[in-house]
Amino acid sequence: MDKIAVIGVAQTPFSPNKSGETYADLAYEATTKALEDAGLAIADIGNIITTSNDFWDGRTISSMAVGDSAGAAYGEGKNISTVEGDGTLGAFYGMTRILSGSYESTLVLAHSKLSEGNNHLITNAFFDPTYERAIGMDSLTASALQAQSYYNRYKIPPRQSALAVVKNRANAIRNPNAHLQEELTIEDVLRSPQPAPPIHEMEIAPESDGAAALILTTESFAKKHGAKPVWIEGVSFCAEGHRLGERRLWESPALRQAAQKAYKMAGIDNPRKDIDVAEIYEACSYQELLWSEELGFCAQGQGGAFIESRATQLKGELPINPSGGCLSAHAIIVAGLVRIIEAVLQLRGEAVNQVEDAKRALAHGQYGLAGQSHCVWILGKN
Repeated sequence: MDKIAVIGVAQTPFSPNKSGETYADLAYEATTKALEDAGLAIADIGNIITTSNDFWDGRTISSMAVGDSAGAAYGEGKNISTVEGDGTLGAFYGMTRILSGSYESTLVLAHSKLSEGNNHLITNAFFDPTYERAIGMDSLTASALQAQSYYNRYKIPPRQSALAVVKNRANAIRNPNAHLQEELTIEDVLRSPQPAPPIHEMEIAPESDGAAALILTTESFAKKHGAKPVWIEGVSFCAEGHRLGERRLWESPALRQAAQKAYKMAGIDNPRKDIDVAEIYEACSYQELLWSEELGFCAQGQGGAFIESRATQLKGELPINPSGGCLSAHAIIVAGLVRIIEAVLQLRGEAVNQVEDAKRALAHGQYGLAGQSHCVWILGKN
């Protein structure tokens, strides 16, 4: 793969309700900050990818709400296209546009305002209309089925998934963009209500409003513009079947395959040793454990022990979600792009909880019910 660089990143602060800001406001803030971070003007950008979803936006052709504020109307007009899915998938598409030889640079934007939608109603519509939708299934109950399946399979104690919440919320205290910033105990988490057993309320990522953007370029473009590049060393996207009943929910073959392909591209033999920091998309706390296993950081059934050993660690071997992760700020569609951005900041030495001497980072995004699809990025600074 030709060398592709990330040379500009930006994210808005995330909060439960940005009622005073439109989608266009959020998009403009993220776009202008990313351009400033890269030292570029909109005239330097070859094309634009927006990442959104018509259902979450409550409108058809959701990119139309943010096109002008992202710079699509500049000059004679810039090519703009939309990806419906997680922000990592938008970045994946932006990268392929550059690799095609059609463009030297791509602006990738993601926006979301969950405060203007209804997660239950939208994700209920993901299910079969005849047999599943009527019983009230949604993304949370799907995650509950996955969590229970995983816990039962490997006898995972509840305190281990609760510890992921404690760790991430504590990490978020220093993150000015985080939605939730608080010190918790395991007991606090396990005493919270269970809206979908075995998942506790505090184990669910918050519903956040916000936007994020990054700029991808060729190596020659990055050098020409004096950028501070972070390089894409490996990337892969894989998906599995949609219906929950056709999947072994205690594992994730799609994530395992995506990770293995990205590692092969990046020349990684031992991810636990070869990666310095990881930003993992965890919509619920148990996913940080399960995804760590499928990413090859530990053996199956050992995700809880692995996370427990990193409860307060920001030095040494492979810290997980030093930004606070999605358990501290979760704007659907945007959250995966934020994982890439936080990984880039770690490699630049500019992160709020900086991992010492980080040279290679992993960023992970997911989309669909109970992690149906996954995108894994390996980033390096050399």
